[in-house]
Amino acid sequence: MNTLNHSKIELPGREPLFSRKGWTAFWVALLFVGLCVPLMNLMVPEGHWLHFSDYAVSLVGKIMCYAICALAMDLIWGYTGILSLGHGLFFAIGGYVMGMYLMRQIGTDGNYKSNLPDFMVFLDWKELPWHWALSDSFVATLFLIVLVPAVVSGVFGYFAFRSRIKGVYFSIITQAMTFAAMLLFFRNETGFGGNNGFTDFKRILDLPLATPNMRMILFVLTGLTLLGFFLMARWLIRSKFGRVLQAIRDAESRVMFSGYSPLPYKLSIWVISAVMCGVAGALYVPQVGIINPGEMSPANSIEIAVWAAVGGRGSLIGPVVGAFLVNGAKSWLTVTAPEFWLYFLGALFIAVTLFLPKGVVGLVQRLKGGPS
Repeated sequence: MNTLNHSKIELPGREPLFSRKGWTAFWVALLFVGLCVPLMNLMVPEGHWLHFSDYAVSLVGKIMCYAICALAMDLIWGYTGILSLGHGLFFAIGGYVMGMYLMRQIGTDGNYKSNLPDFMVFLDWKELPWHWALSDSFVATLFLIVLVPAVVSGVFGYFAFRSRIKGVYFSIITQAMTFAAMLLFFRNETGFGGNNGFTDFKRILDLPLATPNMRMILFVLTGLTLLGFFLMARWLIRSKFGRVLQAIRDAESRVMFSGYSPLPYKLSIWVISAVMCGVAGALYVPQVGIINPGEMSPANSIEIAVWAAVGGRGSLIGPVVGAFLVNGAKSWLTVTAPEFWLYFLGALFIAVTLFLPKGVVGLVQRLKGGPS
């Protein structure tokens, strides 16, 4: 009697989250954000070559918020093949939720000495609208920063993905969505400050906002959030969930034939990326000191895609690098040659699309002889 020998099939184990060099780079970034910059800004005297200026703290803090958005874009575009031109909406929603709390923190220190925000007094409003009900609670604000972008993106994404809208049609719809929201927020009767938005913030958690210590706290929180989201994104794409996302990007019809429904995967990563943008917007507002409907403009959403493309989508680190490169160039060019900035941005995007399809990170890997 013949006996059949069944060899045991061993599946490959999960790859480590980072290589040794990767973990070294991560801990160096963590040390720089959490220790080096605070010491160089608060302890090193001005004029010393090691001093990290207040302007640099504000600029890098703002760019780190943008880097979170670029990372969120990479998850949906680079790894799932969904190009959104409306993620500026979720960034602005998170900013508005935080802005409402900061406006309530002003209290009676406004120009009209009223418990209502100044713009409501100017418009002769007698009480807060219903959607401001929880705006005086910091805990509720933190909850809403996550919940509101998640609900808005979830509802939109469910109907869009269920209808199998994709490609350029999906991109156009997302752009229309953020443009419609911008027009809505421009209206005074919505209770969001109209075209001026929210500004003149004074406190957060009853602590003065415009102090070096608070500025540094917000900087460190932003850096830690960026690093935390990077770890989360790295874990996601190396999991089974991430492999399915990449399969959807490469051949969605084959994924369906294999028995997987793309809807829950696409919807999940869409909501996650929207929440990341909402958190970035909430960190952005207290550092910049203003939020208005201009943050919802389609041009801002397109810029997020440009950051991902320039750095190298499908790499996670690439969009973060792209956000720093593009916004660093923007802060320099808008001072030295402001009339040429938009031309430069357009030319950069065209050049990257034609000559560097995998972005700056792909170019570096090619020059090093690594996988491109």
